[in-house]
Amino acid sequence: MTVKQLRAFLAVAQTLSFTQACEQLHLSQPALSLAIKGLEEGLGGRLLIRSTRSVRLTPEGESLVPLAKRLLADWDNTEELLRQRFTLQLGRLTVATMPSFASNLLPPALMAFRSRHPRINVTVHDVINEQVIEMVRDRQVELGVAFEPEAAGSLAFTSLFVDRFVAVVPPRSLLARHERLSWETLLTHDFIALQRPSMVRRLLEQQLGERGIRLPSAFESHQLATVGRMVASGLGVSAVPSLCAQQMEELGARCLPLDDPAIEHAVGMLTHGELSAAALALRQVLVETLGYPTQERD
Repeated sequence: MTVKQLRAFLAVAQTLSFTQACEQLHLSQPALSLAIKGLEEGLGGRLLIRSTRSVRLTPEGESLVPLAKRLLADWDNTEELLRQRFTLQLGRLTVATMPSFASNLLPPALMAFRSRHPRINVTVHDVINEQVIEMVRDRQVELGVAFEPEAAGSLAFTSLFVDRFVAVVPPRSLLARHERLSWETLLTHDFIALQRPSMVRRLLEQQLGERGIRLPSAFESHQLATVGRMVASGLGVSAVPSLCAQQMEELGARCLPLDDPAIEHAVGMLTHGELSAAALALRQVLVETLGYPTQERD
């Protein structure tokens, strides 16, 4: 059965007139007759009995009427629902981002997105960097924001900006009096590191190792919040992406520019395959809100 055939049958069944059905559907008599004939042949029997004076339904035709009404109503509802999704009048979007991005840069972007598309519901999973990559790869979310992965594989990465690591020091330490710090100075103090397999830890070890600098760790933690509290209490120092600086300051630590060497890494959007209209719209808003040129890499 086709939608066209069902609409033709229902129009004739409700009017019991081929002439009125043609007017209702804006079809010619031959086209209407052909649609009915095709439906009957497809189903294997007659649905209508037509004479020169009247049209009546067969028992099978009568049984098809309520079914056709329901099928066409479902079709129309589905068509309208998809039209609303494509025109961003309705929809749902699920994204995953690093907590530091979710709490600092994402809210303004979501405000802009909401003002444009108020009927799109957005669910945000704020999870660690590795989980963001995993959720995008497993198609649990359409779009993720994370550090550029070492091996993207089937994922596409669109850079938003380059983040630079900053030093995290106790607020009442001598280090806090500096305007900026070098790695040499920072590492003369006990270093508090994120536990492996944290990407932040791998980035630091890899880029420092390339410059012949070993990253010691007096303490380790799985959570950035714990690292911040440990530094604030005076247990040692650390280094985090500047995205996390506000969180560290709120926990009581002090953040300073860190160089010699400056360690940087791209932050951007991860996708896997074609995006929905809602995901494309949020992707565009993120680019506009952050105001950085983007570069997509596969």
